[in-house]
Amino acid sequence: MAYARVVLLSDLDLHLFNEGTHRRLWDLLGAHPTTAGVRFSVWAPNAVAVYALGDWNGWGDGTPLLPQSSSGIWAGVVPEAEPGHRYKFAVVTRGGVTRVKADPMARRTECPPASASVVPWVSGYQWGDGEWMAGRSREPGVPLRIYEVHLGSWRHGVDGYREMGHQLADHVAALGFTHVELLPVAEHPFGPSWGYQVTGYYAPTARFGEPDDFKALVDTLHQRGIGVLMDWVPAHFPKDDWSLARFDGTALYEHADPRQGEHPDWGTYVFNYGRNEVRNFLVANALYWLNEFHVDGLRVDAVASMLYLDYSRPAGGWVPNRHGGRENLEAIDFLRELNSVVSAEVPTAMMIAEESTAWPKVTHPVEYGGLGFSHKWNMGWMHDTLGYFSHDPVHRRWHHRDLSFGLLYAFSERFVLPLSHDEVVHGKGSLLGKMPGDDWQRFANLRALYAWMWAMPGAPLLFMGAELAPFTEWNEAGGLPWHLLDHAPHRGVRDLLADLNRVAGEWPVLHERDHEPTGFQWLEADDVDQSVFGFLRWGYGGGTVLACVANFTPVPRPGYRVGLPWEGQWQLVMDTDAPVYGGSGYGPSEASGVHASTEVAWQGQPASAVVDLPPLAVRWLVARRP
Repeated sequence: MAYARVVLLSDLDLHLFNEGTHRRLWDLLGAHPTTAGVRFSVWAPNAVAVYALGDWNGWGDGTPLLPQSSSGIWAGVVPEAEPGHRYKFAVVTRGGVTRVKADPMARRTECPPASASVVPWVSGYQWGDGEWMAGRSREPGVPLRIYEVHLGSWRHGVDGYREMGHQLADHVAALGFTHVELLPVAEHPFGPSWGYQVTGYYAPTARFGEPDDFKALVDTLHQRGIGVLMDWVPAHFPKDDWSLARFDGTALYEHADPRQGEHPDWGTYVFNYGRNEVRNFLVANALYWLNEFHVDGLRVDAVASMLYLDYSRPAGGWVPNRHGGRENLEAIDFLRELNSVVSAEVPTAMMIAEESTAWPKVTHPVEYGGLGFSHKWNMGWMHDTLGYFSHDPVHRRWHHRDLSFGLLYAFSERFVLPLSHDEVVHGKGSLLGKMPGDDWQRFANLRALYAWMWAMPGAPLLFMGAELAPFTEWNEAGGLPWHLLDHAPHRGVRDLLADLNRVAGEWPVLHERDHEPTGFQWLEADDVDQSVFGFLRWGYGGGTVLACVANFTPVPRPGYRVGLPWEGQWQLVMDTDAPVYGGSGYGPSEASGVHASTEVAWQGQPASAVVDLPPLAVRWLVARRP
């Protein structure tokens, strides 16, 4: 049996890891090519022996690694191993059982369903996104319009990360979105999990190429002026025997007590956030994607499941905290540490919480009692808005408050307004399929929904394919129905989205004060009988104003008076009923695209204009102060 050469990891590295503060953990653990061979190191504190086995030794007896002081890390240099070799660790437990495990810190993997780790090559990738990286920001007022993407089903037949990057950049740039958000890219064995059951936290999935290929995808998007966000899953991990689960024969990464350590809904394990090394594994992983792959932000999945000890658990099926409460104090501390470290190490990176409850101060600074995220998904807005639009217009008067309720809390957090993949799967139907009425009305409703969403305070997010207005819900096993663009109603929806993004880019009033209550003002929130709404978006200094007026019935409203903050010429910059989008073109007074407001006070404003409101449509009027 060949033995690994002795390697002594530094006392400082070991101390920082056991303390939970090693910021570049990927440099310490995992497989690292050296001039003497490959250095392997793995954390398995309860093992009695650990062996590295792989292609260099025919997957035979394995090469013994040596314990590194009392750190729980086993390490050694294997002269015969080299980049490209597949490998795993044979971990001998205290009970004498040998568990063959993939490397938790693997930076390359085999393509699923194969599960071995792969010794990485030393990256020689040369980035070309310096201008983007120097100019990006997470500060309030930065444009944020997000196109959510599942790489595996975005466009079938696209060969890998590099080609995907170019095609995705072309499409997203044409639509005018500022960012893409990728469903989890980290390695996962089960495709239908969409990446949300991660086994290789440090490895981009091998389905689409090598780590440098993923860097090229990010680089390409950056060079086209498009940011890259990525879904990240620190809430749970799958029970695959070859992965993190019971790694050294004990509950190492997870809690031993199933009332704390298992998710009953998902059949997965829950991370033990109270363990220093586990927190280090996750915090360093966030830094790894942000630093090594230039990702612009992480959308943290399933935050609500982390915050509450009784999340989806029956009475008696959970363990209260030390105060007898339901809050997961260790998870709260972890999230605050995570966001504090990211803010200090990568201050321009966004951290977005998918948090579905009313937990306070999710996007407030840690030093003021918040969780420290930069943004939060507004799940309440999504639920209320889709609920309203799913009702037949004749019944919408009874649900009028669904659309105005969200403004009661819209400025309590920095919100993203998501119509995500979760809303178009599992029998929920497509967005078009949720709309009532005949085909013309369904398309009109959908166009109105998008324009309403883009005018609201908060950053809009749409799942890929929303621009195609498909009749059927998303299926990850099939590609998007691009052929629908051969048909005018679907093409009209695509063109509308491109114009919404274009106008939003031309008029910063739509985003620059998203998080300030003084940037929003209702004109009409109580016209229940006609299902008409109106509001103003104010720019900085009050010099620019956009008025959004919506008629959510199929009945035209001629001569509807709209209050405006000053008299003069108001430019019509968006009309979802325009024939170019498939609308009726209602309203002969719209031909000039300009409305003249007069000194007639209305809706609390000193001036007003008479506007013909098309059926099931949204119109935007913009003016600069004279």
